[in-house]
Formats: sequence, C-alpha cells, structure tokens
Amino acid sequence: MKKRKAAKPYKANVNIGSLIKAKVREKQITVVWLAAQLGCSRTNIYKIFGKSSIDTDELYKISEILGFDFFKYYSSKLNDKR
Repeated sequence: MKKRKAAKPYKANVNIGSLIKAKVREKQITVVWLAAQLGCSRTNIYKIFGKSSIDTDELYKISEILGFDFFKYYSSKLNDKR
C-alpha cells in the first residue's frame, strides 16, 4: 500500500495584522478603544497588528467591532486560484 504525500499547507499571503492596523487607522480608532472592545490589553492589540495569520473567532470579533469583513481578503485569494 502506497503512502499518500501530505498536502503542503497553503499560505494565503495575506498579512492580516497589517490590514487590521490599516483599518484601525482609517477609522481613526485608538488602540485603547479596540482593546477595551476585545477585552484585552493594548499590548495584545499590537501583537495582533504583527500577526500574519489569526484565529477565525478572533478575526470575526474584530470584523464585527470594526464593521469590516476581513474574511474577504482570504475569499478573494480563493477566487483568484480558480
């Protein structure tokens, strides 16, 4: 019986942290305000800004708070592959 090769993990090449940071700046929202909305510290917000990937639950909360669908960056990558 032949072993199947493991699929290579796909990287969407979306730097989600910098996209969130840009949206926060665009909306002129403070890091302190966003941290309060997420129930975390300012330090954690700066860590989010530095992330290249993020947990979907966390991204959903951020999308709701900022009123912007960050998932579209990933879905557009899927559409580009087709």
